[in-house]
Amino acid sequence: QRITRHETSVTTQLSAIGSLKGAMSAFKSALEPLKDLAAFLARTAKTADNNIFTATADSTAATGHYDVEVVNLAKAHQLASTPFVGGSASAVGFGALTLTVGDESFTVNITAEDNTLADVRDAINAAADNTGVQATLLNTAAGARLVLTAEKTGAENAIKVSAAGGDGGLAQLTYDPQGAMNLGEIELAQNAMIRIAGFAIESSTNVFENAIDGVTITALKQSEGELALDVSFDANLVQSRVQKFVTEYNSMQSQFAKLGSYNAATKSAGPMLGDALLRSVESDMRRSLIDPVADVSGSYTTLGSIGITTTATGALQVNTQKLTTALTTDPQAVSKLFASEDGVAARMFEQIKARLDTQGDVESRTKSLNDEMKGVTRDKQALDVRMAQIQLRYQKQFTALDGLLAQMQSTSSYLAQQLANMPKIGG
Repeated sequence: QRITRHETSVTTQLSAIGSLKGAMSAFKSALEPLKDLAAFLARTAKTADNNIFTATADSTAATGHYDVEVVNLAKAHQLASTPFVGGSASAVGFGALTLTVGDESFTVNITAEDNTLADVRDAINAAADNTGVQATLLNTAAGARLVLTAEKTGAENAIKVSAAGGDGGLAQLTYDPQGAMNLGEIELAQNAMIRIAGFAIESSTNVFENAIDGVTITALKQSEGELALDVSFDANLVQSRVQKFVTEYNSMQSQFAKLGSYNAATKSAGPMLGDALLRSVESDMRRSLIDPVADVSGSYTTLGSIGITTTATGALQVNTQKLTTALTTDPQAVSKLFASEDGVAARMFEQIKARLDTQGDVESRTKSLNDEMKGVTRDKQALDVRMAQIQLRYQKQFTALDGLLAQMQSTSSYLAQQLANMPKIGG
């Protein structure tokens, strides 16, 4: 019973520490985006038609309006051979076939034994140093055609094919804009092009990174003229992060209250009532909310000034209108309030991080309780050994007693028999 009570106590404390750790970890996650000054400079990019192009903006993007036109999309180079009447089994020839994509080349050797159109396709696709050419066969009414497609789009990824050695049959698969072009061009190797404010910008893909500083534009479809792109401060994103901070703080405080509670009516206490660690964590969190932030001036220097206040129960509440006004009026001041070196989110994050660190007091308490639980396990094992020994001793005693009892019963029977045979007095 003593060991069981001890085990129950340690298990309860471990569960309580786990709950404390979980609440602190959840709040730490909510603090993560708020401890970075750039998080308060979030930008949103809106396009007039998301079917033509989409855009994203990071915190470095300047707010403003831009006119964007998608002139054309990027295309991958594609070549096709003349038809081979015999289909994929048609003999092409043997020798070395060199394929070049941009500045990189690779060579496949076609042997006299394996020189069909299908063999050429397979050799290209199986080449270990293939620099980005996919070969396939197109079976048409006129015969099979070898189709070569660049894996990457853009003019810089154009395909060239040359042949050398062998019987000369591979020459019918060569292509060089400056020489023999025995393959037909199905698709041009083309860069994507957009115009911003009338200025042309090209990309080998349909993604334009930093065409505008901090803005990434992805072209989806050619446009018929200019479309609007507006980059603005993303107040909604920042506000949702602040709201999450408040929600997770309240959740953490609620867990603190539960762990350290006492019900006078039922005389039941929370698992960490009066615990020094719980009191210390709770005190640090509340002090960090109200301590002034260094190097912050102006109208927004406290959480209360941006609409975050504390209720009578210790929970936080948000005045959405006041927060929106602060973010719209002076986002820089709000960012410093949370994310400067001594900002509310920055210092609370560091405090929780230190406590949850492997050398922190929460982890130290967990380790101590786990060690104590191992001691309980050892006590249980020692008790089992001791009980086994006692059981063995009792079994030996019982066996000896059983033997003695049998001997006494035998003696008793003998004495009764002898007494029965003795002469009776006066007989």
